[in-house]
Amino acid sequence: MDILKKIAEQREKEERLAWEGTFSEYLDIVRKRPQVAQTAHSRVYNMIISHGVEVDEQGNKRYPFFSRELFGLDRAIERLVEEYFHSAARRLDVRKRILLLMGPVSGGKSTIVTLLKKGLEQYSRTEEGAVYAIKGCPMHEEPLHLIPPELREEAERELGVRIEGNLCPSCRLRLKEEYGGRVEDVRVERVLLSEDDRVGIGTFSPSDPKSQDISELTGSIDFSTITEYGSESDPRAYRFDGELNKANRGLMEFQEMLKCDEKFLWNLLSLTQEGNFKAGRFALISADELIVAHTNEAEYKAFISNKKNEALQSRIIVMPIPYNLRVSEEVRIYEKLIRQSDLKHVHIAPHALYAAAVFTILTRLKESKKQGMDLVKKMRLYDGEAVEGYKESDVEELQNEFLDEGMTGVDPRYVINRISSALIRSDTDCINALDILRSLKDGLNQHPSITREQREKYLNFISIARKEYDELAKKEVQKAFVYSYEESAKTLLDNYLDNVEAYCNWTKIRDPITGEELDPDEKLMRSIEEQIGISENAKKAFREEILIRISAYARKGKKFDYNSHERLREAIQKKLFADLKDVVKITTSTKTPDENQLKKINEVTARLIDENGYCPICANELLRYVGSLLNR
Repeated sequence: MDILKKIAEQREKEERLAWEGTFSEYLDIVRKRPQVAQTAHSRVYNMIISHGVEVDEQGNKRYPFFSRELFGLDRAIERLVEEYFHSAARRLDVRKRILLLMGPVSGGKSTIVTLLKKGLEQYSRTEEGAVYAIKGCPMHEEPLHLIPPELREEAERELGVRIEGNLCPSCRLRLKEEYGGRVEDVRVERVLLSEDDRVGIGTFSPSDPKSQDISELTGSIDFSTITEYGSESDPRAYRFDGELNKANRGLMEFQEMLKCDEKFLWNLLSLTQEGNFKAGRFALISADELIVAHTNEAEYKAFISNKKNEALQSRIIVMPIPYNLRVSEEVRIYEKLIRQSDLKHVHIAPHALYAAAVFTILTRLKESKKQGMDLVKKMRLYDGEAVEGYKESDVEELQNEFLDEGMTGVDPRYVINRISSALIRSDTDCINALDILRSLKDGLNQHPSITREQREKYLNFISIARKEYDELAKKEVQKAFVYSYEESAKTLLDNYLDNVEAYCNWTKIRDPITGEELDPDEKLMRSIEEQIGISENAKKAFREEILIRISAYARKGKKFDYNSHERLREAIQKKLFADLKDVVKITTSTKTPDENQLKKINEVTARLIDENGYCPICANELLRYVGSLLNR
């Protein structure tokens, strides 16, 4: 890559986006593309939608704009986009509210805001998201504000847009003095939103209330020019450089808003409701911007308990952003955090992050009152796994049982910190599930916010996570021991289906070698069915269900295979593994393997490395560990 060449190309691309003309030329652009005059809320919503919308079979929406960086928050994101951004884009009263993201630490609140800011920067560089402003305006003002209020109704009908807001003091003065009131000559330019350049994107972070100045939000008087212009009310003697000024036309992030001194929040009352704010000795200044704040649950509860905050509280829309509650998505979060860290060179054994994710998700779930439902079943259902006796409607019922589920528990950064700790203690560049679980357990003693009662509960969750990993480890090794595993499974399945068909149709089976007609092999069928707890009384119904499923597949022109029936597949797997168990046990646990056993171990190790993503270190550790499990 020629870095300098790429930089030059990028510079040329930015230069091609530049446009400058008169207000009358801008009106021609608006006539052709009315969307250039859209509100900040509409711009944010259209930016999100421009990346596409995916809808699943249940009608749930997923937004790729967020889902590439945020995992397991689809429900919260859908609510955020539909209930706030979509409504605000349609100029409903929702746009007159501050958006407050509330959730636990490391839950994704800051990431959402960062994505919105970066997304706006990119979107303003596209044709659909182009933003035009009065040239030289410190607030990058919408040029349509130049149209006098008494002519706006007619202009709106002609242009097909809505015009809201008035000229800022600076532009009002310049229109009079520089352009002699000739609106049509006012220069207009295309602006590119940028947080670094403070164009359309602002960030305010509270500091010490004693030293914090309101000018950081609304701008300040330039005392060096007072003698030149003679008055504090002259716009030329004022710096319109506060965050509310600079974030006009875009978005302002109000970090830890509820930690702010009250006087800082007063400006937001008028801005949210009326679309303007007070600065210096000027009339109210119009501003079109989306204000996003974030906080945690404890601070929000303290805020609403204070009666003084009622006015602001009514102007806030709270969007809960809970932790992710799906194991598979939690693994993706860890993988993302690892890629961003200095740990990316480390090999993490398969299922290690899964084991950590099981522990983490269990700490976030709440015990259901539904009969027969425990946390492990709930965890599986949330992750999209099939659990016997439960349907998709049960998942929805569980999700609606506790509105605050996911607002507590262990955060992803704690897990990443413990993985780092495990690596520091280890001399190798490979860690497995046991290393991570051990580190998570050790870290509970050092965690300042975990009570003694929680610690006992979390230790139990680590034990459950280890049991889940034990089952996966055994399956992984047993599968590696089966040569051509899929073929073995298919052969066993075909044999079982032949016998089931004969059993249900009261016919016999022809032996492929001798040609002899035989009764269905009851012993074979039962040896498979017993693996998943099918009782003697239930076997007939189960076999008939399989036959009905085969017929349904045949009618649709589909082939019934190994993956067509979840429970039957599980039974086939368990049967194969049960037959192999003794072989695996002897081979993995033998201290002095003979030539054949050594050959088998080397074959299995090679298969684990080539097909399952293990390295030589963790593959050998897995074999030793599974050997010890099978000998217990």
